[in-house]
Amino acid sequence: MRRIAVLVFIGVVLLVLVVGQLVLPGIAEQRLRDRLSPNGTVLSVKVSAFPAITLLWHHADKVVIRMASYESASGKLGGQLDEAVGVGTLDASTQVFRSGLLTLRNVSLRKRGDELTGTATVTEQDLRGAVPFLDNVQPVASGNGTLTLRGSATLFGVTATADATVAAQDGKLVVAPNVPFGGLAMLTLFDDPHLAIDGVSASPVAGGFTVSATGRLH
Repeated sequence: MRRIAVLVFIGVVLLVLVVGQLVLPGIAEQRLRDRLSPNGTVLSVKVSAFPAITLLWHHADKVVIRMASYESASGKLGGQLDEAVGVGTLDASTQVFRSGLLTLRNVSLRKRGDELTGTATVTEQDLRGAVPFLDNVQPVASGNGTLTLRGSATLFGVTATADATVAAQDGKLVVAPNVPFGGLAMLTLFDDPHLAIDGVSASPVAGGFTVSATGRLH
């Protein structure tokens, strides 16, 4: 009799695990979609975990997110990423991303542990909106985690070629003109208390350039 009870117990546990494997990922996907929807248009969400019951403790093997657009208030993006700390692998992409002064296109983000890598396209038009003191901007140098942009700047009716450096500073992404006391004109492009930017690089493409950045959650 005791043996039968043990077998029944094992059978119930296996049944719960099987049902959970079928049901829990779908529930997790819907909850994630609901959290993302206020910030943009969600195209698809895929959550994978084995055993799926680990999702109850906010652990997942892989999460894949595809969005048409995403707009983040200051601190919101890092906060949502912080919720994904138990995710082994995160692959997210959006056609348009807006946060603060930044507008990025064709954005992809990969999370491996606490390390983040991202790539995006920046158009000249979007960059003019973020860096108003430069026109016709192109990347001219990239290295040591910084990016030098070159464009034309107009001051008191005089137009001249000017450079500006985009760099990580105290976890923020900032840009400043390469002139004496240029730090006084420094602009913060991205600042999130949950996310520290480590470095940035870029390469030119038609109509703008592709930018890559590395960072980490903290």
